[in-house]
Amino acid sequence: MIAAQLTARFPSGMMSLGILLHVHHITGSYGSAGVVLAATSIGQAASGPVTSRWMGRWGMRRVLTLTTAVCAAAILGLALSPAVLSLLMVLGAVAGLATPPVQSAVRTIYPKLVSARHLTPLFSLDASLQEIIWILAPVLITFVSMQVGTVTGLLVVVVILCGGGTWFILSPEVGQVRIPPSRRAFGKVLARPAVLLSTVCGFLLVGACAAVEVGVVATFSEGDLRAGLVLAVFSLGSLVGGLGSGRIPIGRWAMARRMAIVTVGLALTMIALNVWWIGGALFFAGIGVAPAFAVLFAMTSASVKFSDTAEAFGWVGTGQLIGAAAGSAVAGFLIDGVGELGAYGAAAAFAALGMIVAVVFLRGFPDLRHRDASPIPDTEPIGTITPVPGATMEQ
Repeated sequence: MIAAQLTARFPSGMMSLGILLHVHHITGSYGSAGVVLAATSIGQAASGPVTSRWMGRWGMRRVLTLTTAVCAAAILGLALSPAVLSLLMVLGAVAGLATPPVQSAVRTIYPKLVSARHLTPLFSLDASLQEIIWILAPVLITFVSMQVGTVTGLLVVVVILCGGGTWFILSPEVGQVRIPPSRRAFGKVLARPAVLLSTVCGFLLVGACAAVEVGVVATFSEGDLRAGLVLAVFSLGSLVGGLGSGRIPIGRWAMARRMAIVTVGLALTMIALNVWWIGGALFFAGIGVAPAFAVLFAMTSASVKFSDTAEAFGWVGTGQLIGAAAGSAVAGFLIDGVGELGAYGAAAAFAALGMIVAVVFLRGFPDLRHRDASPIPDTEPIGTITPVPGATMEQ
């Protein structure tokens, strides 16, 4: 299941960069490429909670099959369309809206795959292994697009999207686990403090990561091998931290402590802008990233009914997408204004704000040290027969 969902999600690490490179290649404008990418990102952010909730009504396989097919068709259209900005924007938006909700699906399935005491370590392992996507996917799409062509790059995205999606959809667990339809109004799940805090903290954590990525690229210039190596070291630190923290109990202070590690590491990047120092500082910061994601996933799962888990994870994913856009935008403006240090300062500020939120709203974080991260069972009232006083059973 882990291998299938990582393969199905692999295109998420390729799609944005592939679209950016392709639209710039056919239009000659980074502005046009940014507009199309923005349309794609807005579509992804808007669709996450909606398509995730659909899985409870129509079933995971139906929703995943439909979204995978539409998303693949839209990306194929982008690869083969003429350089008409309006058409490219529409296709980008459709690709974003139809992004398969694999992340929500698999994290809804996890509680049904393992015993309760293994669920938190599984979330930690999942958060660690997803770093493979962000280490390998950008390298693959850049290599193919630059060495072969941007059309071929997007075709590779379509092939992996269809192949990985098919593997995941046909996994027995996807057919066996049924999500009960939610009885709550759409968006009501955000009223739960843990879900709202997961969404906000995910927004800030991913915003910090996005800002530092822009800073690294600006520091070592586009196309410099050192930029890729430094970002790989950042992801490696996250992988190490996630694997090492899987068995650590999650208490109310867990998020604050892990965000503190990220904050300190990102703040250290501002001391010296050379590859060794930044690489070391980002490795340290990365040690807190996957463990922080593991807290987000575990607290979300443990705080909602099983029928609401898919929508809850959809909202958390939307928060992360918006965070990525906000972090990149803020870092870009600061680089233009004050230089590369501005991006690292923005990254540290995002992480510090996440740590402050975790401290100020400490009581909103569930204490999972003495309980598991399984969702709350769905219950419903059961009709009973109330006997009439003095009546016999026959009556």
